Amino acid sequence: MFDHVVFGVSDYAASKAFFLQSLAPLGIVIVQEGPHGIELSSDDKTSLCLFQTEEKPAHLHLAFVAENRQQVDAFHSAALEAGGKDNGAPGLRPRYHANYYAAFVIGPDGHNVEVVCHQPAA
Repeated sequence: MFDHVVFGVSDYAASKAFFLQSLAPLGIVIVQEGPHGIELSSDDKTSLCLFQTEEKPAHLHLAFVAENRQQVDAFHSAALEAGGKDNGAPGLRPRYHANYYAAFVIGPDGHNVEVVCHQPAA
């Protein structure tokens, strides 16, 4: 559905470091960085873009797709190491569906960052 998602952050350096470290297990890297912010992607088809803003950003829920449950686990660990606050340890969320395996972390601006795998355990 999306080509890219763009939003402002109150501390560009902290958010850049958080998202790069947290999403590294998904293969997400810097595609482009310049005076207007940073663009992150793993496939050059969709991207997440961040820019510095003086406004307090509204909280978002960002959900990223994992190929397997190990990526979900790795995201959670990396995000906590990057300074994120736990908002749901890796595990099944059967209220969504039987194979909904996800983890949730609150990022620097209060955004709820989720990584989810919809595949059964390998």
